[in-house]
Amino acid sequence: MKSPSGEKGRIILEMRNISKKFPGVIANDRVSFTLRAGEIHCILGENGAGKTTLMNILFGLYAKDGGDILVDGRRVSIESPRDALTLGIGMIHQTSTLVPGLSALENIVLGSEPSRGPFLEQRRSERDVRQLMNQFNLEVNLKAKAEKLSMGERQKVEVLRALHRGTRILIMDEPTSVLTPQEKEALMKTLKEMTARGDISSIVFITHKLPDVMAVSDRVTILRKGNVVDVLDTNDSTVEQLAHKMVGRDVAFEVERGVTETGETLLEVKNLRVLNEDGTPALSGVSISVRRGEIFGIAGVSGNGQKALVEAIVGLQRATAGRILLKGEDITQWAPGKRRIMGMGYIPEDRLAEGLLPDLSIVENLVLGVHSQPAFTHPWVLPFDKRWFIHQSSVNEYARRLVSEYEVDTPDIDLPAGRLSGGNIQRLILARELSRSPDLLVADKPTSGLDVGSQERARRRLMKEREKGKAIVLVSEDLDEIIMLSDRIAVMYNGTIVGVIPAVGVSKETLGVMMTGGAS
Repeated sequence: MKSPSGEKGRIILEMRNISKKFPGVIANDRVSFTLRAGEIHCILGENGAGKTTLMNILFGLYAKDGGDILVDGRRVSIESPRDALTLGIGMIHQTSTLVPGLSALENIVLGSEPSRGPFLEQRRSERDVRQLMNQFNLEVNLKAKAEKLSMGERQKVEVLRALHRGTRILIMDEPTSVLTPQEKEALMKTLKEMTARGDISSIVFITHKLPDVMAVSDRVTILRKGNVVDVLDTNDSTVEQLAHKMVGRDVAFEVERGVTETGETLLEVKNLRVLNEDGTPALSGVSISVRRGEIFGIAGVSGNGQKALVEAIVGLQRATAGRILLKGEDITQWAPGKRRIMGMGYIPEDRLAEGLLPDLSIVENLVLGVHSQPAFTHPWVLPFDKRWFIHQSSVNEYARRLVSEYEVDTPDIDLPAGRLSGGNIQRLILARELSRSPDLLVADKPTSGLDVGSQERARRRLMKEREKGKAIVLVSEDLDEIIMLSDRIAVMYNGTIVGVIPAVGVSKETLGVMMTGGAS
């Protein structure tokens, strides 16, 4: 839906004094927000600041407790996503809402399929979608199942679906959190072109990533703890100013590296081979070694074997050849639980699906795997066996200490962990894994999805573990982070290690060449 000519700069949406409470939490406290035609407006804030809650109210997913919403100066009632869509408001959520078993085309037209009487017009659907693809340079395989698409391709499908529905105001919740740098750059270019041409009137871009704010937005509204801190023109702002307003303090963008001596080799991976589900090679003879007192970074464009390597090390994927040694012992065939007992910790990339049990409480997730330790149990001796009963007060005290130390923002440790914001879930996982002082920590994108303040704290904690003589395998697609934290960097391409180089003095350009298969 093209914006009417001459409307650029006009206020098309107002949210006045919006309030929303959840049990024990004020998510939005009389928040006001305005959106102008032709702009990309970022909503910036820490994890749990109330950004997504505010936009979920606008899209009709949550009922507001107070305040008014005006579209084109007219007060409106939005009680469901259908109401929002009728007003031309669309939303692309942080977690993909595509139906995995349907094709890209079927997902795009779902709910708005052209029909003739009782019959769907598939050819017309495909023709219309291909016109959109050509118009907006959003190429995607329309016949591919959604579950087979990369994260970048899924994001394109979500945008195409919004365009197909005639969206005028597009809300995007953390749209770059799962994209490669190349995919992110392409998406931002498309968004700026769409608003410049008036193909979409305005875009609300929810994020906590300061580089994204500076790269794509015209204005930014900053939220902190459910309140509006400031509304700024992006061109008149700096990264440092935005970070201070978002977090409430100065933020260090560099982490100081203490001098440590590396010790014995703790992890050895020798000529490891792993297959994908379809039988093609995921890893083709990968060998690495990681010593005590070092952070061993693994860089690469997503999909080049990093996930297979991580899952093979922690025991979630079976190796078809090669060996994995921990402290000199062959653990290649060991179950994940036995590896943890041996001193291995794991921070997974998919924190919600793999990092915790969302229906269990925060306290239960924090003591998973250590709940039977003497510090947390009452011994009860029976004639033929020994049973252990949880000492709840000790468990609660332990959980409260970790929640405080790792700054997990929650009103109650008995809250289901799945109800935490993404950043707080990541802090919870960091608290659980690091509190057990593993000798080897495998961290897969540990700061992905965290705001700038939380990233700083997480990186400092990783450095502290290094200084304690721990060995850390760090996987990240953030090249600044890899260079900042690592002692040595292995670059993966097409299931192989193309080189291992010292991190000191290496450039992002050098890593970029290696990530595409070139020599260092």
